[in-house]
Amino acid sequence: MQKIFIVEDEDHIRKMVSYALAMAGFEAQGFMDGEAFWQGLEAHWPALILLDIMLPGEDGLSILKRLRQSEKYAKIPVILLTAKGTEYDRINGLDLGADDYITKPFSVMEAISRIKAVLRRSGQEPRQTSEIQIAGLRLHKDKRTVYAGDREITLTYKEFELLQYLMVNEDIVLSRDKLLEQIWGFDYNGESRTVDMHIKSLRQKLGDSGSIIKTVRNIGYKASGGSEVKS
Repeated sequence: MQKIFIVEDEDHIRKMVSYALAMAGFEAQGFMDGEAFWQGLEAHWPALILLDIMLPGEDGLSILKRLRQSEKYAKIPVILLTAKGTEYDRINGLDLGADDYITKPFSVMEAISRIKAVLRRSGQEPRQTSEIQIAGLRLHKDKRTVYAGDREITLTYKEFELLQYLMVNEDIVLSRDKLLEQIWGFDYNGESRTVDMHIKSLRQKLGDSGSIIKTVRNIGYKASGGSEVKS
């Protein structure tokens, strides 16, 4: 399991991102300032560092500069977290060697996506299997097949894409808008009821295995192998 360091002095942000990372299959370790971070870095080697610019004591840009000047730590990917949104701040961070930046406020889904993208570019992304399984439901991404036990399920193109996205993000709550954006595209002009209709169709086709698709009231859906009762 890949370890992600989060250097962020705001407790609620640090805890929120840590939880999201854990749900996405990463190990998260948080630090509230530079001193704690450097101590942690001596003990563990992270796959990536999420680094806030505005920190008590040593600020994030100073930490980034020290990392990039260190022969030992120079190649660890760094994503800056900052409330500053000006072009100068972004360019300054990138010029110092940041691999990407995220401007506050941000969605945790965006943070996870950017982390995965940076890990891919740095060659550190964990090897992905073509098959995803939750409970007794198996989806093979390359073969585009779905099995509930020994029974093969025939799905439409969009149903397969929707199910795959839910299963890849197991236990992560996905809003209807997010699902529309990812499966139907940014320029889709239809209604969010499209998602509900496809979810209903998926549950019917999957039979008992459709119970992995959970409704999260007033938000959207998630795929989970837990024992929750679907709505």
